[in-house]
Amino acid sequence: MTDPNHNGHRMAEPVRRRRERRERWVKEGERPVGRNLALIGALGWLVVAPTLAGLFAGRWLDGLAGGGVFWTASLIFAGVAAGGWLAWKRIEQER
Repeated sequence: MTDPNHNGHRMAEPVRRRRERRERWVKEGERPVGRNLALIGALGWLVVAPTLAGLFAGRWLDGLAGGGVFWTASLIFAGVAAGGWLAWKRIEQER
């Protein structure tokens, strides 16, 4: 049988964060549109820059290896993954 308090503990943190965000919103109001647009632009660059770095590094390594796309595909994937992680961390900072 499951502990009835376990679900309460699991829900306590999201409820607390929601309450804090609501109180901050009531006190400060909506974020300016410019700040939201800046965040969208920053998130885009956080994903694009590592992806492009992976593309260029992969093309260079594939050129040294005599052709193919092994390094290019691998490093593009790694760049997208790193960019997604960086974007996630940036969004966490905005909360």
